[in-house]
Amino acid sequence: MLQSQLFPKTKKEVPKDAESVNHRLLVRAGFMDQLMAGSWTLLPMGWKVVNKINQIIREEINAVSGQEMLMPLLHPKSIWGETGRWDKANEIMYKLKDAHDKEYVLSFTHEEIVMDLLRKTINSYKDLPQAVYHFSTKFRNELRAKSGILRGREFMMKDLYSAHTTEEDLMEYYEKVKGAYSKIFTRLGFNFKIAKASGGVFTDKFTHEFQVLSKAGEDTIYWKDDDSEAINEEIFKGDKNDYTSAKSIEVGNIFPLGTWYAEKMKMYFTDKNGDKKPVWFGSYGIGPTRVMGTWVEVSHDDKGIIWSKEITPFDVHLVGLNGKGEETYEKLKANNLDVLFDDRDVGAGEKFKDCDLIGIPVRLVVSDKTGDKIEFKERNSDKVELLSFDDILKNLK
Repeated sequence: MLQSQLFPKTKKEVPKDAESVNHRLLVRAGFMDQLMAGSWTLLPMGWKVVNKINQIIREEINAVSGQEMLMPLLHPKSIWGETGRWDKANEIMYKLKDAHDKEYVLSFTHEEIVMDLLRKTINSYKDLPQAVYHFSTKFRNELRAKSGILRGREFMMKDLYSAHTTEEDLMEYYEKVKGAYSKIFTRLGFNFKIAKASGGVFTDKFTHEFQVLSKAGEDTIYWKDDDSEAINEEIFKGDKNDYTSAKSIEVGNIFPLGTWYAEKMKMYFTDKNGDKKPVWFGSYGIGPTRVMGTWVEVSHDDKGIIWSKEITPFDVHLVGLNGKGEETYEKLKANNLDVLFDDRDVGAGEKFKDCDLIGIPVRLVVSDKTGDKIEFKERNSDKVELLSFDDILKNLK
């Protein structure tokens, strides 16, 4: 990609209402744009990052038998009335009427929709278990949408839902998803804890959250060094002096929902003995856009973002000075590297500032001074080396 053609350009000024690091840096670097409070456009580089996050999620969810699909965002009132959540979750729902006075809600989650799908398709224990997921937009009426892309009114979620014949089978799968989520956040490079939490408007059982340690977090979690799980402050009972605590950002959650939804929506299957039984249900969520914002909160410096190689928008940021760099750009592309080539007619200082702001892991510089070599620098290091093209390739691969 030629930087002269990249949409949009970077910004020098900090957005006026930016309270958080991710808001400041993602807007200035050209990854996202705010339409209104809690509503964001993912610009081309932001969309690239989120797609890479989604692919890591997709690989690990597919590995635990998840099947990807896509569900509607506009839901009829009747389906939410079956569980009572039309009223119970009223405060966070966006409701609307059509020209015929029929009432609808914009999706804030999809449990009822999946349960409706299951009762249309599942008859026997032989049809179970099932696990389906999608990446889609969620709408939640946040009273105070803030913290950049961390707390939005409209945002992307990956929802996985599973249906089972027994509680034992549900909890066995719940543990598999817990493991898959741990792999996802490990691959993404986060320092995270699994924390026990309440179920909110989803369930009265304990649930688990995946919490990234960050001073920018709205949650507080507690743990002891030998504990495998932390505890969210909202359900913590104990002597806080005995525990380590930290602020954290929730990036994922898993819910064992039991048979409540099936009983409310009459989703029964026939078991081996010919008896009608309600399915056991689980729900598992990750917010990919929230993951992007969280990464920026925990991986930046005073110059800009520091992406990891797993989710960077480009593999390499190539800076051409004095009209140089075109040949290197073509050679890098020929070696299947995704390159942002700064071909702009601006000063070296401006180019280097943009490199640091955008945060691609590797910066390469070609100029009159570098001769037949290329300057190699990693974003998270001050070390600068002059290397041959072959050595650059070795370092990148």
